[in-house]
Amino acid sequence: MAFFLLSNIIVFTTSAQQNAMAGVKGGTYIPLYGIDSSTVTVTSFKMDVFPVTNKEFLNFVIKHPQWQRSNIKRLFSDGSYLANWEGDTSFGDLIQPNAPITNISWFAAKNYCECQGKRLPTVDEWEYAAMADETTADARRKESYNQKILDWYESPKTFKKEIGSTFKNYWGIYDLHGLVWEWTLDFNSVLISGESRKDVDKDSNLFCGSAAVGATDLMNYAAFMRYALRGSLKANYSMRNLGFRCVEPLNKNNKHLSR
Repeated sequence: MAFFLLSNIIVFTTSAQQNAMAGVKGGTYIPLYGIDSSTVTVTSFKMDVFPVTNKEFLNFVIKHPQWQRSNIKRLFSDGSYLANWEGDTSFGDLIQPNAPITNISWFAAKNYCECQGKRLPTVDEWEYAAMADETTADARRKESYNQKILDWYESPKTFKKEIGSTFKNYWGIYDLHGLVWEWTLDFNSVLISGESRKDVDKDSNLFCGSAAVGATDLMNYAAFMRYALRGSLKANYSMRNLGFRCVEPLNKNNKHLSR
């Protein structure tokens, strides 16, 4: 794997450009964990520039037939797994090869990343990278940026668009917003509030729809949508607008980023 410097962004490339990875310099941020949020430290990492595509996942299931639609164990998938594909080793003429893969379970996404020597991003890694716009590492206070995300939530069938259809953010990463929702490694991590920490009970209503509607900040509303979706998922679920991408920790030779 090689890497090069482009506009002060470190981009790591593989044999295919769509498999490129971008370096994300670590730091701290305050995630939407509920009412009593605290600062979280994120270590530098590399993230796929684009979501995994239908073409890439097809190559994966050909090499690993246990993840094909007719072979996958029911424990690892539901009835919607690859339901939009024509068959086990064909996604058909109606699906774009370079559109993001969807209708795949967390188990399948996790194994795909592991077979590439990578892993799924954590919620914090994903949120940290996704809070950037084109010019700013943390654009959450920009009303125009927040509105752009909310507009996407109202746009139909964005999962049919090809990767790279949205803007390139500060880190050189595309499509974190605007195409599909994305699996994270710890999508089902426990979300608790300050009050529930006292009695060790989950606050099951913390990310319900009414709580999101009542949010005063636009970015909070967008984040509520993401956390609410994650909280509704099980690892064997699959959805037509849920895909994924992979991350990889920076190794010793590539640990220093320009940003």
